[in-house]
Amino acid sequence: MGLKSKWIMMLVILLVVGTITGCMTSTSGGEQARKDGLEEKVVVYSPHGKDILQDFEKQFEKEYPHVDVEWLDIGSQEILDRVRSEKANPQADLWWGAPSVMFEQARDEGLLQPYHPGYADSLPKEFRASDWSWTGTSQTPEVIMYNTREVPEGEVPRDWDDLLDPKWKDRIIIRYPLASGTMRTVFSALIYRDYKETKRPDQGYEWLKKLDANTKEYSANPEMMYSKVARGEGALTIWNMPDTVMLKETKNYPFDFVIPESGTPVLTEGIALVKGGKHPKAAKAFYEFVNSKQAMKHLAKTYYRIPTRNDIQGLPAWIAETRIKPMDLDWGFLQEKENEWMDHWDQKIKNKAKQKEE
Repeated sequence: MGLKSKWIMMLVILLVVGTITGCMTSTSGGEQARKDGLEEKVVVYSPHGKDILQDFEKQFEKEYPHVDVEWLDIGSQEILDRVRSEKANPQADLWWGAPSVMFEQARDEGLLQPYHPGYADSLPKEFRASDWSWTGTSQTPEVIMYNTREVPEGEVPRDWDDLLDPKWKDRIIIRYPLASGTMRTVFSALIYRDYKETKRPDQGYEWLKKLDANTKEYSANPEMMYSKVARGEGALTIWNMPDTVMLKETKNYPFDFVIPESGTPVLTEGIALVKGGKHPKAAKAFYEFVNSKQAMKHLAKTYYRIPTRNDIQGLPAWIAETRIKPMDLDWGFLQEKENEWMDHWDQKIKNKAKQKEE
């Protein structure tokens, strides 16, 4: 046999051995997954961002090495729209993260699978659906976030109405509201401030028109908004307190925040199983994993999430010491009106001030 023939034979043997080994590994993984009672994959839709998602993907796969976590990082409204469009053939198993009002919408549309978690006794009733179709994972106060290099301490807005001052014209950058559950809820809450007395949204619409006049742009995703505010392309935004503190302390962004003095929406972030998901056992395991005591502590210390569970000890001091004045909101009513109000904003308010100037 010539040298060339020997090399060809050796290559064939290596390919055969590799194929057999790969099959054995795959079979072993499948057997272990079946032994654990879990499928070999779980698909998660979440707006939590790649830092949290990559972190918990790694942690979960370490605990369950034969389950592959696949995640899609998109905005809350985009998730709801996607789950709606996939109702006949669900692609996600788990929806992790969004304001509770959005989970309520999904529940009303029959998109969620009720699940009674193992930690149910430690979860107050206000942090879950009545039928357990979703449960709350964290509480998220909304704030005015600003660039400390661009805004002197004495000029920082202290309340919502301060954002309407003409001095902030073209200095405000906001996450595009229609794709963001956070911003949809904030805008709806600001309309509701006057609506609860007048029973009309007109004053709220007028407020949003003035804010639009000061807004430089609506960013397509949070990362773009963070970067532009950090670079000084904008000085202010409306966002949530946990993300603001996290960006300041972990990425050294020049950010700080003010909790509006008149009150702020405090959102309940939720989690839910998608009805008809193809990997329900792995989804329940992930659900329990990210809501465990250990996970709640990790989320609080590393990602500044305020847990909804009332049995978590050893939380950071900033959680215990933070004083927040929640807005008086009728969350059920906001859920009913949100689409109507946001459609009006999109069609009648967004960028109208700039169009007049042009």
